[in-house]
Amino acid sequence: VQLADQTATDLKADQVISGTLALGAGESVGMQRIMTVLSQMIHDYPDIKLRLVSGNAAEMEAALKWGTIDFAVLMADRALDNYHHLQLPETERWGLVLRKDDPLAQKEAIAPSDLLGLPLLLSEQAVEEHRFQKWWGNLEKKLQIIGTYTLVFNAQLMVKQGQAYVLSFDDLIDNSNQSELTFRPLTPQLTETTSVIWKKNIVRSKVAELFIKRLSASLAD
Repeated sequence: VQLADQTATDLKADQVISGTLALGAGESVGMQRIMTVLSQMIHDYPDIKLRLVSGNAAEMEAALKWGTIDFAVLMADRALDNYHHLQLPETERWGLVLRKDDPLAQKEAIAPSDLLGLPLLLSEQAVEEHRFQKWWGNLEKKLQIIGTYTLVFNAQLMVKQGQAYVLSFDDLIDNSNQSELTFRPLTPQLTETTSVIWKKNIVRSKVAELFIKRLSASLAD
């Protein structure tokens, strides 16, 4: 039903730049660039509406496949040959989210051995893709992994209570002076690229075409 409604809206908007643009993404600092582009589009064309969907890479790829979103933003090392895509210059840096009063907060960076004995919450997507396997090497069996998360907001509540440590991207938590939490990057450094993908061989709405054009222009700048 959602897909049918979207198609009808796109057909009605064929002569003007209006309609809904659906974008799916996980939590990422690279989203700031995308939000800037979308904000400018809405300013210039007030009839444009947005539908923002949150989820991990697998969920967003599935939604793109079935046509319930127009674009997906992926922060992962994935094969993109089946899609049109743009790679953003922003990269995501993995690190440890912990309390500011934790002794580990005195370190500038976190090595694999620093995680021994800590109750860890990991990104579900990163676990499925074995993202940390090379980084922590043969220490994996000695780690205390208590669970996984899909989006980091709820996971950080466990950190505030002193019940867990979270491996997450930088810039996703409040680490201001008022916050109880802080972030320390991993060493050796572990990063992810950010890509915007969309389906090949389909007729795109004018709103979607405008988004591609403006996002490409922001990368050229």
